[in-house]
Amino acid sequence: MPIPATRLKTLPPYPFALLNARTRELKIQGHDVIGLDIGSPDMPPPDCVIDALNRSAREAGNHGYSGYKGTPAFRSAIADYYQQRFGVTLDPEQQIVPLLGSKEGIVNLSLAYLDQGDAALVPDVSYPSYTMGARLAGAGFHYLPVDAEGGYLPDFDTVPTSALQNAKLLWVNYPNNPTGATAELDFYQRAVDFCNEHDLLLASDNPYVEVTYDGYVAGSALQAQNAMNCTIEFISFSKSHNMAGWRLGAAVGSTEAINTLLQVKTNVDSGHFRPIYDAGIVALEQVSRQWIEQRNAIYQRRRDHILATLPQIGLSAQKTKGSLYVWAHVENGDGGSYAEAALVRAHVSVAPGQMYGPGGVNYIRISLGISDERLEEALDRLKSWYASQ
Repeated sequence: MPIPATRLKTLPPYPFALLNARTRELKIQGHDVIGLDIGSPDMPPPDCVIDALNRSAREAGNHGYSGYKGTPAFRSAIADYYQQRFGVTLDPEQQIVPLLGSKEGIVNLSLAYLDQGDAALVPDVSYPSYTMGARLAGAGFHYLPVDAEGGYLPDFDTVPTSALQNAKLLWVNYPNNPTGATAELDFYQRAVDFCNEHDLLLASDNPYVEVTYDGYVAGSALQAQNAMNCTIEFISFSKSHNMAGWRLGAAVGSTEAINTLLQVKTNVDSGHFRPIYDAGIVALEQVSRQWIEQRNAIYQRRRDHILATLPQIGLSAQKTKGSLYVWAHVENGDGGSYAEAALVRAHVSVAPGQMYGPGGVNYIRISLGISDERLEEALDRLKSWYASQ
């Protein structure tokens, strides 16, 4: 067999792939492992979305290629959503491109902009694909310290000059995975001003914008003044409409950034199945705020139940206003050891915080994407295991 490409030498296995392998081993041994690790919604999309997919799939002409940029109707629906939801005007022809889920777009953006010697600026607690994309591109990354006291917001005034010398991208993500932290418009304005000043592309990963609690309404980086000069934003139907397996998302923003990303995508994929675009249009145009709020109320109830249980299992956490997770601090020990013990002794899988960067070593992430019944069982197991130590 030939030797794999050199780029793979600096690309470690994806953390969740390793975690899935561990849980598979236990399941093969006959153990019932409850997963509180993956942020996959446990509820289905609205019926109207599924019905739209069915209707479109029965159209004889809808089974060919749908185009590299998706359908005009889908791009128009995205533009309408941004106008109505954020007051942001987008050109459907020049400033929107569909994605095969936002993760694909995140990695491909790194391939589009980063060369050897370049770097991305990445919070030291963040979604792993930001650094994995840089590694795959043969580039580097500089961690920006974030912590609970600072709301998990990077302080742009403290970014070293040395980190800016070869940086091209700055990643932000609010509501945040894994911490649940949120950001207001003044933060986005500081980020945009910082990127315009230092010739950086602001990459705003925004898949949890519709997963919020306690009446909180999340915003968009594109609402900041002059954002369109330097900003690309990623959205995903995975979390907003419970469509994780459908792999539907979009990148929007700077015309130059969209066209650069599209240059990679046209050489890598050929777009979605047309009925998925049609279902996405229905999701944006027909799914009510009431449906989203009712869905979020279920997550909020689970969040509150987990928070109330944390003191009994050696953890603590702040009450977050968004995302699909509880970011829990391990009171004694580190997140990796806690996650391993919970998996082996309680057969409950949680995500160790170190998967998200050096700032997460003493944390674990707990997903809300699990049925109430299984969540209750998982928490009971964790209480029994922790009490027996």
